[in-house]
Amino acid sequence: MADYVGAIDQGTTSTRFMIFDHAGSEVMRHQLEHEQILPQAGWVEHNPLEIWERTSAVVQTALAKAGLGSDDLAAVGITNQRETTVVWDRRTGRPYYPAIVWQDTRTDKLASRLEREGYGEVIRRKAGLPPATYFAGGKIAWLLENVPGVREDAEAGHAIFGTTDCWLTWQLTGGRRGGVHVTDVTNASRTMLMNLETLDWDDELLEIFGIPASMLPEIRPSSVRDPYGTTREDGPFAGEVPLTGILGDQQAAMVGQVCFESGEAKNTYGTGNFMLLNTGETLVRSEAGLLTTPAYQFDGEPVHYALEGSIAVTGSAVQWLRDQLGIISGAAQSEALARQVEDNGGVYFVPAFSGLFAPYWRSDARGAIVGLSRFNTNAHLARATLEAICFQSRDVAEAMVSDAGIELDVLKVDGGVTQNELCMQIQADVLGVEVSRPVVAETTALGAAYAAGLAVGFWSSKDELRSNWAESKRWSPQWDDERRAEAYGRWKKAVERTLDWVEVD
Repeated sequence: MADYVGAIDQGTTSTRFMIFDHAGSEVMRHQLEHEQILPQAGWVEHNPLEIWERTSAVVQTALAKAGLGSDDLAAVGITNQRETTVVWDRRTGRPYYPAIVWQDTRTDKLASRLEREGYGEVIRRKAGLPPATYFAGGKIAWLLENVPGVREDAEAGHAIFGTTDCWLTWQLTGGRRGGVHVTDVTNASRTMLMNLETLDWDDELLEIFGIPASMLPEIRPSSVRDPYGTTREDGPFAGEVPLTGILGDQQAAMVGQVCFESGEAKNTYGTGNFMLLNTGETLVRSEAGLLTTPAYQFDGEPVHYALEGSIAVTGSAVQWLRDQLGIISGAAQSEALARQVEDNGGVYFVPAFSGLFAPYWRSDARGAIVGLSRFNTNAHLARATLEAICFQSRDVAEAMVSDAGIELDVLKVDGGVTQNELCMQIQADVLGVEVSRPVVAETTALGAAYAAGLAVGFWSSKDELRSNWAESKRWSPQWDDERRAEAYGRWKKAVERTLDWVEVD
């Protein structure tokens, strides 16, 4: 068998290709950013053709830098930004419109109407999700209603939908010359169109959104012995490699963190934050504002479910300090600036740029900085930004305790923000539990590699994957209970100030 497994990690701001060996260690990577298109307030778009071009480039470059070819890869997995929506013409391979990104809020009126007309409970019961701008179903409906020719072509079977995993799989396996139109249960679950119990598209949900079933990809497990397809010799791999793993990015991170037992949780710190709690084969319906979602499904095994708390703006708030305010020159500088002060100086920053996601689900909220006095400096704002990441994660952890009755003993963390050691210390302080970072912090790509490699026997079992996991650093809480309670109480007051800011019909 070949010595390596590859993983395409198609994220919100960039695409990378990573190569892993049998120990789960990174051998090589290459990464490229893509443009963030912001045509008006609340709208966020990507160019699907640019994403495909970047994907091809990172695969080719990483393989070349490692001196490897397609024959050296036992399998390839794909992980992706989940709800971002692409609709394209299967005859030409051309998108009808830019990809509508998960952060986009243009469907807020549709989400409100669905709730008002009583469809919210149907969507929650069947899909495990609230009607919200976050998910793909509303984005597909918007494209059908607002882009000329899309509905006609969809009803004729020409216009097809996919999240970016589906778009890339279609391209890698041939595109308009026979590309495979397929996704996995984790990505399908982010549409508001998949029934959590049947793991298939639901006719009632499709009718609610007015979406033709012919647009939708086949739903398969996250790890498959019978490949979704194979890469083509005229593609970026320059040879045939089986595609055997697909996982939405947060579920991929859960696999990469080997959270395979009920009660295990991880928190990924990226553009947003995403905390998932494994509930095993039990489908737990949230009463506290969380999402019920498949965690993963390996071939021949039942689906494992999770409760998820999705937070829209965390790492991207640090980017906002850099790009819009200009008070730091790079993300790493946020830690040095925040360390100039002992505390937040009374400043609380709620970065509700796209409304508030879990556990609030308030599209009417907008960002607010409260508690300012002339005493405060840019260092206090930097500290408040890091604290906002951690307070939002506590909001989700509190909801998980309410829904599942499981108190966290330790929180496994991953993603780029975990390199900010002050932020991780604040996270331990705010939660009152220990925080553990693995040696391989980029667990999203690792999880996709694990799913692909398990399918072809590159790794023999989940126990073997557990043996690969190793801790890099652990943070213990330093705040006492009184300080923790006071800070969290002020955070909750700050959140209240963001609500009812935008009128949503």
